[in-house]
Amino acid sequence: MPVFTRFRHQPPTPADEPHEDDEAHEPDESHEPDEPREPHVVEPDDPGEAIEATADAGAAPGTEAAPDARPAAEPGPAARTSRLAHWRAWRTRHPRAALVLRRTTTVLAAVLVLGALLLPNTFVALEPSRFARIPAEAVIAAVLLLCLPRAARLVAAALFGVGLGVLTVLNLLDMGFTEYLGRGFNVVLDWGLLDDAQSYVADSMGGAAAAWAAVGAVLLVVLLLVVMALAAVRLGELLAAHRERAARGALMAATVWMTCVALGVQTFGVPVATRSASGALEAQAHRVVDTLRDEAAFAKEAKADRFGATPGAQLVPGLRGKDMIFTFIESYGRSAIEDPVMAPGVDRTLDASTKALAEAGFRAKSGWLTSATYGGSSWLGHSTFMSGLWVDNQQRYRTVSAGDHLTLTKAFQKTGDWDTVGVMPGVQKAWPESEWFGLDKVYDAFDVGYRGPKFSWSTMPDQYALEAFQRLEHGRERDRPLMAEVVLTSSHQPWAPLPRMVDWDEVGDGSVYDDIEASGVKASDIIADSTRSKEEYGKSIEYSVTSLTQWLERYGTDDTVLVFLGDHQPLARVSGDKASRDVPVSVVAKDPKVLDAIDDWNWTEGLKPAEDAPVWRMSSFRDRFLTAYGSTPHPTTG
Repeated sequence: MPVFTRFRHQPPTPADEPHEDDEAHEPDESHEPDEPREPHVVEPDDPGEAIEATADAGAAPGTEAAPDARPAAEPGPAARTSRLAHWRAWRTRHPRAALVLRRTTTVLAAVLVLGALLLPNTFVALEPSRFARIPAEAVIAAVLLLCLPRAARLVAAALFGVGLGVLTVLNLLDMGFTEYLGRGFNVVLDWGLLDDAQSYVADSMGGAAAAWAAVGAVLLVVLLLVVMALAAVRLGELLAAHRERAARGALMAATVWMTCVALGVQTFGVPVATRSASGALEAQAHRVVDTLRDEAAFAKEAKADRFGATPGAQLVPGLRGKDMIFTFIESYGRSAIEDPVMAPGVDRTLDASTKALAEAGFRAKSGWLTSATYGGSSWLGHSTFMSGLWVDNQQRYRTVSAGDHLTLTKAFQKTGDWDTVGVMPGVQKAWPESEWFGLDKVYDAFDVGYRGPKFSWSTMPDQYALEAFQRLEHGRERDRPLMAEVVLTSSHQPWAPLPRMVDWDEVGDGSVYDDIEASGVKASDIIADSTRSKEEYGKSIEYSVTSLTQWLERYGTDDTVLVFLGDHQPLARVSGDKASRDVPVSVVAKDPKVLDAIDDWNWTEGLKPAEDAPVWRMSSFRDRFLTAYGSTPHPTTG
């Protein structure tokens, strides 16, 4: 009986490394007898072939089944083998399309990796010239991958790609934080601010938009990490498949890089040789180290207080019997008074308000303070102003608000001669810091009886908040004078829609604002338009200043003293890329003794500080104010 042997192709074990002289090529394919064979085009410099050779390891040349062949039985890995066979068959039938696909994928991988290595961390630096450079990290990575065996190379390339993805995310966060807060992203402190950002989007664009934005951001980050890892792996395999040429290219690139560094070669004012990626990682590392060191140093600083041990009887004796009101106007910065787009309207409002207050018997003096924050994080400005400490990050805020450092508002509480209250329409959740600020009672967004609409982020118009303050506290009969901290929010970004002034007798429960909000400009219409944002921002400042000064004209008494200021400049899109952190500050009173006490401050008469008026750090105001009104220093030490 004859013995029939059925031969079956067995894939050989793939070699650990392709030989450096091997040319990437396609294996012969079997074809149907009646089908003319389509020639396979092979080019020696094909950037995708080597990867295909590695991916196809396990199938020896000439061993693949014809496209239409269907083996009678396949073992477990048959499905994978079948997919590979299908792909090879498609490449054989469409060689040029396959070649274009492979080369396109390789080019995109290279663009993605190089783009990540050269990506700056600010919008200002995002220019084409930044991407026409040689990154040192690419040269070093290429040499490293060429030296590693295949398994280690795959792991190293994947980790390198994930690292580039993380760096890209950090650079994008730096861009956003620089745009909105005037500083880079702090990986230790700033994750909690992302939740505030989502809340801001929800208030500005709606809850659904915020939810989709959050989901989309997470998916994009995950996709970026995966795609960047795949791109790095693909390039690593390409280098290994063309080892000799890749080594020569890496050597040439290193030589050019060092030459450019030595000669200082530049294109369009930007150095050709760069190490921006490693520089960005180094900056982040320094930021982390500085943050950890600063925490301990600031905790010690906060324990030292020039007036920390001053008895209540020796605090602010020059203001006894006065109703003292400290008011923050959201985002009221120097740009509102000096920028050519916003200044005309704001300056007219300040001049008109100064005149109206003078007719009501009030005088004002104004200067500049340099805020500890920029574009947002208003609580940092508030705590800096009140504590006399430079509170420019979240960790410092947590440290100082958890201690007993004397705040300006608490100084009034400590005397025992004032009732102390806070009007905080922007507070919509528990706010334990009120005890540190020294406030006996706080009215948040839900405590003032407002029944009208929100105006984007702002929970209520400033005019309503001030009218509620008058009704609930300032207008009541009381045994002791009042000290109040009031935070006005109508000038909070995105400045659309905006409220407008109504007759004070018609404010009511706020329902009067329904039609005003409905007919206002939508946030989505201006949020990406710098000029319109400036215009609407200017209008918001005009509204806030008008609300406050009209309230003072209407309800102020001979014993009312108002100090009002901005907490920070608006974001860079409105204030400008190189704007200062200065904000206006004014002291307003009827009693001439109140303003006489600060004559040596050399502030400008009226509500608009002169361009050359004194500029102080915001943290210096507390001690100057306490000193001007007769407080006696009794220091505590850390």
